[in-house]
Amino acid sequence: MTVAITYELIKQCKQSGARLGRVHTPHGIIETPTFMPVGTQATVKTMSPEELKAMDAHIILSNTYHLFLRPGHELVKKAGGLHKFMNWDRPILTDSGGFQVFSLSERRKITEEGVEFRSHLNGDKLFISPEKAMEIQNALGSDIMMAFDECPPYPAEYEYVKQSTERTSRWAERCLKAHGRPQDQGLFAIVQGGAYEDLRRQSALDLTSMDFPGYAIGGLSVGEPKAVMYEVLEHTVPLLPTHKPRYLMGVGSPDALIEGSIRGIDMFDCVLPTRIARNGTTMTSEGRLVIRNAKFAEDLGPLDPACSCYTCTNYSRAYIRHLLKADETFGIRLTTYHNLHFLLQLMRDVRQAIMEDRLLDFRDSFFDKYGLVDNEKGF
Repeated sequence: MTVAITYELIKQCKQSGARLGRVHTPHGIIETPTFMPVGTQATVKTMSPEELKAMDAHIILSNTYHLFLRPGHELVKKAGGLHKFMNWDRPILTDSGGFQVFSLSERRKITEEGVEFRSHLNGDKLFISPEKAMEIQNALGSDIMMAFDECPPYPAEYEYVKQSTERTSRWAERCLKAHGRPQDQGLFAIVQGGAYEDLRRQSALDLTSMDFPGYAIGGLSVGEPKAVMYEVLEHTVPLLPTHKPRYLMGVGSPDALIEGSIRGIDMFDCVLPTRIARNGTTMTSEGRLVIRNAKFAEDLGPLDPACSCYTCTNYSRAYIRHLLKADETFGIRLTTYHNLHFLLQLMRDVRQAIMEDRLLDFRDSFFDKYGLVDNEKGF
């Protein structure tokens, strides 16, 4: 049988152990480590597919839960799949919807069969099971699908996380059996277990025994200290196959992208760059810059003098601040473009540093210039 997703190891950094690779998909190659912009509802907010290509995004992520609610997976299937529906001809990853469903703590009921929940849009009672998650994602036609899982909160009691993690493994097996398009859609499993090392180990053992084409680490970046996240990565990543992609879900701050890469992660995603852009917060080579601040009212320089993106090449801080203060959508487009370009360029720099066996030196230099004295500062 043809395998939809394969991983090619190019090089391992002698200084850090980070790995440079390529993920081969039906819609192209993803250079790794990589950051995936999030297009929750079949669009990366305010960005066109052409703009994403201009900044060289290799892959984007869309959300199963939201597309199930609207416009509905059957319509997307009728349109020829998600790629044609949104006019994006590069790889797409769809998450399982598990994180969104489980975040509806007041609106959902978990059983062994699946999750009953109420739509956050209109209150309709709905149900997603592992089989339903596969049906939806098969209809969407993404290159990489995610198994339906339960994402426990942090902190959570050991016994709860144990039961949740065991259920996630059983659901993963059901997802494999229900997956209808293994020849052209790869299915990744999600390792859970909270902050408990033994549960992470058992989850990894259970899931790797099922031979998925890729593995994600879920249940992180949910409120735990970054030191805890890095510790979980350090004892979980070595349990995953070296010849398959490793994906850290929901992580997108610059420091965590670098630290995650050092610990062997290949793929990352997060709404962070687009979400903070809408509030006027930007990432620059010298740290976080809140462009709404009054001190930029007459600043005619670019957001980041070291950046070559469309925003920084053409527009000043004063102009962007004016647009945001005037509630002009173009201002949000400019800050969003810059933030996404910044993270995609950061990952290109990470890949180059791995190639040249200097990722630890790159991290130290980046953190020093960015103003990251300790990792808890995030971005």
